[in-house]
Amino acid sequence: MVRELRDLGAITSDSVAGAVAVVPRHLFAVGEPLKAAYAANQALVIKRDEDGTALSSLSATHIQAVMLEQAGIEPGMRVLEVGSGGYNAALIAELVGKNGASISVDIDAEIVERARKCLDAAGYEQVEVVQADAVAGVPGLAPFDRIIVTAGAWDIPSAWLDQLSERGRIVVPLRMRGLTRSIAFDRTSGPEAELVSDSYRLCGFVPMQGASAYTERLVHVTEGLALRVDDQKQDFDIDALAAAVRSPRLEVWSGAAFDLPDELELFLATNTPEMVMLHGSKDLVDQGLLALSVTRGVPALVSGGSFAYRTKRPNEETGGFESGVLAHGPDAEEVAARYVELLRRWASDHQRRGAARIAYRPMPAGTAEPSQGVVAKRLGTVAFSWT
Repeated sequence: MVRELRDLGAITSDSVAGAVAVVPRHLFAVGEPLKAAYAANQALVIKRDEDGTALSSLSATHIQAVMLEQAGIEPGMRVLEVGSGGYNAALIAELVGKNGASISVDIDAEIVERARKCLDAAGYEQVEVVQADAVAGVPGLAPFDRIIVTAGAWDIPSAWLDQLSERGRIVVPLRMRGLTRSIAFDRTSGPEAELVSDSYRLCGFVPMQGASAYTERLVHVTEGLALRVDDQKQDFDIDALAAAVRSPRLEVWSGAAFDLPDELELFLATNTPEMVMLHGSKDLVDQGLLALSVTRGVPALVSGGSFAYRTKRPNEETGGFESGVLAHGPDAEEVAARYVELLRRWASDHQRRGAARIAYRPMPAGTAEPSQGVVAKRLGTVAFSWT
């Protein structure tokens, strides 16, 4: 598993390689075959609700290794893990050593008990496991040099910033306009401290529970088609959009290469507050109404009763594939032109890994407003600048 994770680029340091090599993952994957326990890219569900939705999981070692590399944990540090499974807390214990501290917090008493048993069985009695709503952090054991969040967070609670040391870093899977990225935020100095980052990676996690839980709106447009919306106040002309779906579609090609789709999606989603995630059924694709990209969710620009979304086609002149736009509705030409301009700007100025610089700025609750490059949260804003 360690060799595979190195080959995948998930492990880049000897310290993380050493931790992953020594912690017996199968003792935290109780009842699972060894092949599943040590699969580099396989997450294992620990607990589901009555509907079968995953409430807690043992994350794939691949993303755990990526986040530990992002964290840059050093011996002697105090590290808080938000979301307990046991295994990641044991990896942290290896990284901080005997003079450091690994603390894990979870809201679910059953998960806390399970993590405690697994840690004891694996010989990591020194790891502290706390049952609490992580929205308040763990003030009695703060400050922390690192906070690593292993659940999908929609916002960054004030307590996490308050309990972070001056050299602190938060690694958090932050949800923004339907997308999730593991972002390594460093705390800045000064009276109005903010968080800044140029380290972010694609990921997916079970969402946070408790007081910090948040559910994006799912706006149903027509049978088999919905918009996933981050901003609860955003309004839509549902009848007009439903009619637009069955109107003739406009196809516009950008002449720009289609590459690095996860970076492109983040750029699209954060460059205008009118961008939402469009989710469509395979049935609508089979009817010829929509393109295949909608079945996995695709950033869509919505304006009145018109919308446009990204697609691609083979084109050797652009390196294999070319980005394009499909638009529907009375203002299809206008929304398509705006979308194509974003695709061309991405391709000419930002088409590489790590082009975004991200800042989280705390603000009085409820005062943040979305704008170009700014994603509003309840307790602050996430601001993107693209270099």
